[in-house]
Amino acid sequence: MPPAAVIRSLLVFDEKHPLYVPYRVAKRIAIGIVGGSVLIVGVCMIVLPGPAFVVIPVGLAILGLEFAWARRWLKKAKAKAESMAQNFTQKNGPKNVKNDAGRNGDPPGAPR
Repeated sequence: MPPAAVIRSLLVFDEKHPLYVPYRVAKRIAIGIVGGSVLIVGVCMIVLPGPAFVVIPVGLAILGLEFAWARRWLKKAKAKAESMAQNFTQKNGPKNVKNDAGRNGDPPGAPR
């Protein structure tokens, strides 16, 4: 078989392809390693400096490509974040940021 035909056959996997099962296993392992690593780094960032609340959902989203439990956790985390944001806006109200600068560009709160 010419090399181009081999490459084309590797790009189009279906259940009949002889390398389909090893491909699926390798893909699952790779996603598990990458997503797990990102998730672990995010959990470490809870106590270390860093954006833990951004990295943890990214790790769950990567894991969610292959694992149903990660999709469920991500859905629960998203629902919890939305409810917390809604509670925060109900408690504090929407913030109206207005420019208090004077006509001549004085900083806000400067005496006029």
